[in-house]
Amino acid sequence: MTRTTVVIATRDRPAELARTLDSLRADSPATPVVVVDNASRDPLQPWLNAHHADVEVIRLEENRGAAGRTVGARRADTEFVAFCDDDSTWDPDAFAVAERTFDSYPSLAVLAAHTLVGPHQRPDAITAALAASPLPHPGPLPGPRVLGFLACSAIVRRRAYLAVGGFDPLLHFAGEERMLSLDLAVQGWDLCYLHSLVTRHYPSDVRPPSAWRRRRELRNDTLTDWMRRPVRAALGSSARLFRRALADDCARGAVRDVVRLLPVALARRRSLPANVERDVRLLETTPDPHPGVTP
Repeated sequence: MTRTTVVIATRDRPAELARTLDSLRADSPATPVVVVDNASRDPLQPWLNAHHADVEVIRLEENRGAAGRTVGARRADTEFVAFCDDDSTWDPDAFAVAERTFDSYPSLAVLAAHTLVGPHQRPDAITAALAASPLPHPGPLPGPRVLGFLACSAIVRRRAYLAVGGFDPLLHFAGEERMLSLDLAVQGWDLCYLHSLVTRHYPSDVRPPSAWRRRRELRNDTLTDWMRRPVRAALGSSARLFRRALADDCARGAVRDVVRLLPVALARRRSLPANVERDVRLLETTPDPHPGVTP
């Protein structure tokens, strides 16, 4: 019985999507796949009908970024959802490993995979940070408890993911995982890094400029603090961003974005309970072997 659905959010990368679907179909032919087309300039439906007729496609009329994954998760009717980018894929045994692990640990909402990148399949920088997470866990878990992950290499318990609303649409894309991690932790769910769960990422050449992504990450980190952290912490985050903006074009752009979006962010504000805030502070005060990566 199939218990996992793969959800892929894609936009304007048909060649990468073709490789990913070919790989998934070769390795996991019985696993249902939902492709969410984030308003590609050339709709994917005709191509998918011709080459992967068993794949369900949802065409969005606007680019919803990471929130497109939530559209796919709502369409799935399985217990678990494996997120995948159009330039990443899962090892053949990944879904069986995840399902056994979720069954053994009912408190788990997210399994963050060991991510191998590029032609040489080197571990993603986030892997070491996740593996070294300092967060305590009072109950048994199959690996380190974390408060972050890579969306393209995570498998979620669908009901937990949907119960907190999935990825926040305001953040759109880049660093959107942190907010979801906090919301799941507030509801008492655990997130865990599992080294034996493997995903492979072959970064596309068709990518937003690195400066664009960095600006988005700085923006979203500050907006997340305003939506969830104590006022003092959010003010501190904003002050650090403003100081950075004195000599950094990306930070200056992020400041403009934060000012524009802050009223919407404040309307969504829900402070973290003390136990989750303690975990966030522990991550902030623990020396990071890979600065910029949040476990």
